Amino acid sequence: MTFDVHQLDTFVLVGAVVTLAAILAVRVSAGAGLPSLLIYLLIGVFLGEGGPFAIPFDDAQLAHALGFGALAIILAEGGLTTDWRQMRPSIRLGVSLATLGVAVSVAVVAVGSHLLLGLPWELAILLGAICSPTDAAAVFSVLRVVPLPKRLTGALEAESGLNDAPTVVLVGVISTGAAGDAGLLGVAGTIVFELLAGGLIGVACGVAGAWLMRRVALPSSGLYPLAVLSLAFTAYGAASAVHASGFAAIYVAALILGNSELPHRVATRSFAEGIAWLAQIGLFVMLGLLLSPGRIDLATVAQALVTGLVLTLVARPLSVVASSVVQRMGVRDLAFISWAGLRGAVPIVLATIPLAEGVDGADDLFDIVFVMVVVYTLLTGPTLPLVARLLGVARRSEPRGLDVEAAPLERVAADLLQVTIAPTSKMHGVEVGELRLPAGASVSLVIRAGEVLVPERRTVLRSGDDLVVVTPRKQREGTEARLRQVSQNGRLARWVPERGAREDG
Repeated sequence: MTFDVHQLDTFVLVGAVVTLAAILAVRVSAGAGLPSLLIYLLIGVFLGEGGPFAIPFDDAQLAHALGFGALAIILAEGGLTTDWRQMRPSIRLGVSLATLGVAVSVAVVAVGSHLLLGLPWELAILLGAICSPTDAAAVFSVLRVVPLPKRLTGALEAESGLNDAPTVVLVGVISTGAAGDAGLLGVAGTIVFELLAGGLIGVACGVAGAWLMRRVALPSSGLYPLAVLSLAFTAYGAASAVHASGFAAIYVAALILGNSELPHRVATRSFAEGIAWLAQIGLFVMLGLLLSPGRIDLATVAQALVTGLVLTLVARPLSVVASSVVQRMGVRDLAFISWAGLRGAVPIVLATIPLAEGVDGADDLFDIVFVMVVVYTLLTGPTLPLVARLLGVARRSEPRGLDVEAAPLERVAADLLQVTIAPTSKMHGVEVGELRLPAGASVSLVIRAGEVLVPERRTVLRSGDDLVVVTPRKQREGTEARLRQVSQNGRLARWVPERGAREDG
C-alpha cells in the first residue's frame, strides 16, 4: 500500500479538523469535571467502523507501539510539570501504591474475575494487571483542578507516574507465555530489576542532562524545549535497550529536569504540555478507532460492570490500606485516595499487548476494559470534588483576590510577575512599602485605568490595579507567597496569626 501526496492532503485535513474539535472539547470536559479522554475516545468510536465515516483500523501491534510512545510523552510532561517539593513528603506512599498496591489489586481482581466471571486464570490475571494501574493523564488533568492538600496530590501523582512500569512487565510476560517459565519469583525479580534499573537510568540522564543544559548555549530559545524532551527520551531509550523500564526512566529523568534551574523552564514546560495534549488526543482517538462496537453486547457490559465494582469497591481500598503501611495517613485521606484511582488510557493501551500477541480471548478482554474505563471514569471523575468535600480533605479554596502570571528573565536569573488585584483583595489600600517583599524583589510598575505609574514606597494600591513585580528566581516562591498573604490578610499579614490556617502537608 502506497501513501501519496493526495492521501497526505486528506490526512492533514481530517487530522486538523479532528484535533481542533478535540481541543475545543476540552472546555466541555473541564466544565463537567471529566477527563477529556472520554470525549476523545468517543470521537475515535464515531470515526471508526461503527460510525458514519467507517475508518478501518484493527492493527493491534501498531496501536500497541503508538500507545507506548504516547504514554511516554504523557509521563515526560507529567515529570516536567510536577513540583518535587510538593511530591517529596508523599513519595513513599506513592511508590508503595505503584508496587505493593498494584500487587494487591492484581490479586484481588484476578480472583474476583475468575470466581465471578468464570475467566480462566491466565485471562483473570491479565485483567487484574491491565486494570490496576491508574492513568497519569487522567490524574494530572483532574486532580490539578481539585483543591487538595499536597500530601494527597503528591501521592496520587507519584503513583500514576510509576505504576505503569510493573504492570507493563506483568502483562508482557503473561501475554508472551514467559510467566510460566520464569515462575512467580522470576516475574517478581524481573519487575524489581526493571523498576530499579529504569529509575537509576532516569536519575543518571536527568542529572547529566541538567548539568549539560545549564552550560550549553543554544542559538535559539526554541531549541531548549526540544533538547529537554530529547534528554528525557534518551532515558527511555537507554532503559529499554537494557530491558529496564523505559516508563520509570523517562518519568524520573523528566522529574529531575523539570525541577532543575534550567534556561527557559517556562517555555519548556509549555511546549511539553502542548505535545502531551497532542499525544493524548492521538492516543485516545486511536484507541476509539480500535474498538468494534458490534462486539459490545449485554454480556460484555455486565462483565465490565462486575470488574469495575470489584476493582473500585474491593481491590482499590485493600491496595491503599496495604500501601499505607509505609506512611501512615488518616482514614479520610486513605478513603479519598481509594476513590481517586482514576483509570484512563493506560488500561486500554495495556489491553493491546495480549491483542498484539494473539492471546485467546484478547478481543473480549479489550472490550471489557474499554467499557469499564468509560463507565467508571464517568462515575469517579465528576464526583471527586464532592467526595473531597464530604471527606473533609479538600483545601479551602483561596478567594480570587489575586491573579499572578509569570514570565522568565533568563539572562539575569529573575522572573517577571504580573499581579492583578481583584475587588475582594485586602491589598486594596496597602502602600507599596507595606508589602515587605523578599530582598531583591520590587514593584516596578503599577497600571491603573490604562495609565502606567512608577510607584514609590508611599504609593497606595487599589482594586483593579495591575502590578509588574520583578523578583530574583530564588525568591520567586517567597514573593508570590508574600503577595498572597497580603491579599488575604491585609498589611498586617505575618504580624498577626492567619485565621483558619491549617497544615497542608
